[in-house]
Amino acid sequence: MSAVRAEGFVPPGPGDFNLPPLGPDKTFEFMGQTMYLGVTKPMLQLVLAAVLVFGFFYVAARRQAMVPGKLQYVGEQAYGFVRNSMGRDIIGSHDFMRFVPYLFALFFFILVNNVFATLPFIQFPTFSRAGMVYALALLSWLIYNYVGIKQHGFVGYFKHQSVPAGVTGPILALLVPLEFISNIVVRPVTLALRLFANMLAGHLLLILFALGGEYLLLHADAVIKPVGILAWVLFLAISFLELLVQFLQAYVFVLLNAMYISGAVSEEH
Repeated sequence: MSAVRAEGFVPPGPGDFNLPPLGPDKTFEFMGQTMYLGVTKPMLQLVLAAVLVFGFFYVAARRQAMVPGKLQYVGEQAYGFVRNSMGRDIIGSHDFMRFVPYLFALFFFILVNNVFATLPFIQFPTFSRAGMVYALALLSWLIYNYVGIKQHGFVGYFKHQSVPAGVTGPILALLVPLEFISNIVVRPVTLALRLFANMLAGHLLLILFALGGEYLLLHADAVIKPVGILAWVLFLAISFLELLVQFLQAYVFVLLNAMYISGAVSEEH
């Protein structure tokens, strides 16, 4: 290890995800970090993901043939997956259809942005930037609270979310604040952190194995060089694992959205 340390290998860190703007930029310091003002690569990826999702499903749904072709079939299966497993099965058959467009667009928008992490020539997870994930979480928070207030009224909704059904007595003094914090305050934070942390940590691990393997092969002693090859093998293995994680994180994010909506419109807490 001393032979490796002597070369001064600098491991990747969260600062590697703070990409500078494309073109002219302005910088400022915030909490010890250099921040940038301008259009960045993750911003362009958000736009690209929206265009790809809209373009694919527009083309897939354009013909609407009775006997679907391959593209229409893929589009219908994708729609059915979100509609049934995250819409009808979670929200319920009475209310789910009005939320399907949102859940459908949200799932594939997140999925495409996640897949950007392993897509050649892009290779950056859009949602490794916390601000972008919190924007989605805020949108989700506004939607399920809005539909809950519309369903139960302002006071009725907060009572619905804060007072557990069938519980009475002094224990409510403890449970009501906990339920309010859990259901109203903490949800968007945990929703965002789950997606952000997984995308950041997974890509950070890939960078570590890729750069670490290269460094060992080029700069380490001959005895240690085979470890560099092992690091690259692990890099490839983790890349395939990350594809699964990227799908699961999109699925979990939208599934939790559906659960929150279901809890907001339900008659019982």
